[in-house]
Amino acid sequence: MKKIQFFILAKSIGFYLNCLSYFNVEKAKNKAYQLFSQPKKGKLKKDFLPKTLLSATHETFEFQKEEIQTYIWKGNKDIILLIHGWESNSSRWKKLLQHLKKLPHTIIAIDAPAHGLSDGKEFNTPKYAEFINVVTQKYQPKIAIGHSVGGITLAYYLHKYKNPHIEKVILLGTPSSFKIINDNFINILSLNKRIKHRLEAFYQDKFNIIIDDFSGHKFAENFTQKALIAHDSEDTVVLVNEGHKYAKAWKDAIYIETTGLGHSLHDENLYLKITSFIEEA
Repeated sequence: MKKIQFFILAKSIGFYLNCLSYFNVEKAKNKAYQLFSQPKKGKLKKDFLPKTLLSATHETFEFQKEEIQTYIWKGNKDIILLIHGWESNSSRWKKLLQHLKKLPHTIIAIDAPAHGLSDGKEFNTPKYAEFINVVTQKYQPKIAIGHSVGGITLAYYLHKYKNPHIEKVILLGTPSSFKIINDNFINILSLNKRIKHRLEAFYQDKFNIIIDDFSGHKFAENFTQKALIAHDSEDTVVLVNEGHKYAKAWKDAIYIETTGLGHSLHDENLYLKITSFIEEA
């Protein structure tokens, strides 16, 4: 029933925006981008934090007058940075943290823009990359782990800032092509070409991004970091072919394909492989 209700709601919104585009295409584009960029889930309240995050030291940073929330579990070795995905927050690392805490590393998790306890209403990959840059400038992590959109943001960050201090990268269920992400959004709402073309032009003007060139696997062709890339064959959110693209493009990568874990990729065996990868010389 929920799927039917979502389908009806999505198509109704799309119909409204398509009609609006014939009278005011700019307004239709703005409303479409608002839907695309504003998460409906993932925010946290300071008074009701999950236990996982209560055990951490909290530190905030600032980017363009917005607070960036981080959570720190202190160790005495190199830093691991955790980067969550869309409509999530740093508590999504709860199960992996149980394994990472057994290592001597310091662990830092970051809340994305408009997620967790970080400020903002708008989420986009370039802005998330700037949040990451602020945190990495202070802490200089050697290992970075990204899930889903957090993974493609990590790839974009490495492409833009060429951070040589990061030595190992772990991507979990990560999309590569921004065009596919955008096209999926267009298809869900059945938006017309007027809105689609205006959105693509908007991304180029606002972020200096040509949509066809914004692909994580294309960025990865020039990466020198060691990588572990994991994707599930039954992932319906980000299809497994996206993981194949990273594995093929990344020069020094280990690819793990699981079955039955879905997009979340929560699995004890996978976590053991991740910790082993981190500990390797």
